[in-house]
Amino acid sequence: MPLADAFVDHLDPELCVVTAEADGERAGCLVGFASQCSIRPVRYVVWLSKANRTYGIAKNADHLAVHLLGREQHALARLFGGESGDDVDKFATVDRTRGPHGTVVLTAARAWLVGRVVTHLDGGDHVGFVLAPEAAGTGSAPERQPFRLSDAEGITPGHPVD
Repeated sequence: MPLADAFVDHLDPELCVVTAEADGERAGCLVGFASQCSIRPVRYVVWLSKANRTYGIAKNADHLAVHLLGREQHALARLFGGESGDDVDKFATVDRTRGPHGTVVLTAARAWLVGRVVTHLDGGDHVGFVLAPEAAGTGSAPERQPFRLSDAEGITPGHPVD
């Protein structure tokens, strides 16, 4: 058993969907690594897999949108976590709107945040995108319970880790 598994196996973080748009392309993925990382100034970091198509788009984006899902939104989580944007237009069947700075905001999300990319942090197989929040809002059902890692059981990732 890898050393950190004794700790990591006890975590059940809230998952989110990150959307990115740059150079005329858009992408989105289900993210398991995200957190507020500063109080003053407020900063939020999302970690994107280098193997994921969303990373390729996001690294050229000035702003990203981060969406919190509700526990019952398994189909939306499966779409963004279990399908690859290499094969499917993930945005073809979801309600969305144009957000600040040309971002794609999923209207069904519990809540969303649009942040300016401040810096990138190489963490190994994932890159952290540190965001300075510039806009935020609630979606159509903000009172939903959060979608957590344990709720994602059965979603096979659209891309392997490497």
